[in-house]
Amino acid sequence: MRARKLLATSVVLATAVLGIAACGDDDSGDGSGGKVTMSFWHNATTGDGKAFWEKTVADFQAANPNVKIEIQSIQNEDMDGKLQTALNSGDAPDVFLQRGGGKMAAMVKAGQLMDITGSITEATKKVISAGSFKAQTIDNKVYAMPVAVLPGGFFYSKDQFAKAGIAQTPTTLAELRSAVDKLKTAGVQPIALGAKDAWPAAFYYYFFALRECSPATLSETAKTLAFDNACWLKAGQDVQDFAATKPFNNDFLTTSAQQGAGSSAGLLANHKAAMELMGAWNPGVIASLTPDQKPLPDLDWFPFPSIEGGAGEPGSILGGVDGYSCSVKAPKAECTAFLNYIAKTDVQSAYYKAFNAPPVNSEAQAMVSEPYLKSVLAAYSKAPYVSQWLDTVYGQNVGNALNTAVVNLLAGKGTAQDIVNAVKTAAKRA
Repeated sequence: MRARKLLATSVVLATAVLGIAACGDDDSGDGSGGKVTMSFWHNATTGDGKAFWEKTVADFQAANPNVKIEIQSIQNEDMDGKLQTALNSGDAPDVFLQRGGGKMAAMVKAGQLMDITGSITEATKKVISAGSFKAQTIDNKVYAMPVAVLPGGFFYSKDQFAKAGIAQTPTTLAELRSAVDKLKTAGVQPIALGAKDAWPAAFYYYFFALRECSPATLSETAKTLAFDNACWLKAGQDVQDFAATKPFNNDFLTTSAQQGAGSSAGLLANHKAAMELMGAWNPGVIASLTPDQKPLPDLDWFPFPSIEGGAGEPGSILGGVDGYSCSVKAPKAECTAFLNYIAKTDVQSAYYKAFNAPPVNSEAQAMVSEPYLKSVLAAYSKAPYVSQWLDTVYGQNVGNALNTAVVNLLAGKGTAQDIVNAVKTAAKRA
């Protein structure tokens, strides 16, 4: 939705409250009433996350009475498709979830995103490091405000591990396989996987690729989309070999990832499975699915294990930095003021409490107390190489092809070579 030109009195009031600059010639409208309306899309459809965004928007509007924000919450699985359709139709929301990488690069190339580099306040730069903006930067221009650090790894039940006699979390693939065997012997489903939604299954390929491929190969492939290095095939073979040990829950191919007690997150939340490979948003999802809808008390985390002979940098980690972008057509002063607002320490602290996920604000990070989130942040901070999720890095076409090909492999309908062939075909359409 386009902005209406602000009256001078409204600009003065907004500037006094949050430092909103005058819109100038960047805004268009009829000048009637001085009100600015913005549309806002996020992916928290229930619970504390949804309530957080409602309160955050209400508080921002109270401080900026000339601004009205219309909220739309969209299921995570539907966000990418709906957003792409809206962007392509020229009717994009003013503020929306942004994961960076190749997907963001395509939006920038199409002229759909606002460059917010010059609108990031000094107060924001003080609490969000330059490194945290890297995932939202292209050609030295920032196109989104980061809000959360979301590395991936295994979330697990300490009680279930203890039941199986697992004293130490696995650090190698051999140790992970041993843990799987011990859990089976103890009558526990080892790993929950929501392969019905496809993307959680693809995570296994992503992590094996991170271990098999060098950082240089991963970075170069982002530029060329040429999946010719032998590591890409080896990663698929690793997935096939690991799946052959039958580590996943019963009916994993028809299990969803995050919806209900029978989802993969629900299996972990209700002690029906011992662990799940997922991003750092998972604790909040798990908490919403426990019997009392509170955080799982015995939850902890460990990074994806190392493998022998891989070219990946030991300790490398995979995961995204979620952020929020402004549409190129959004009212610049108001939209960027909202982005700076959600970066504030008190808002970021509330974000952490609502989503049970690591905030990007360094002052808010100091408030994190859960051992699993501390482990996530420690691994992230010392990782020698950090990659975003591969579907983010290589774009939606490649991501969709990976999702389908990995599920086919797990279902016995495809091979490791089929994965490579699929991504090569998809890359030609990128």
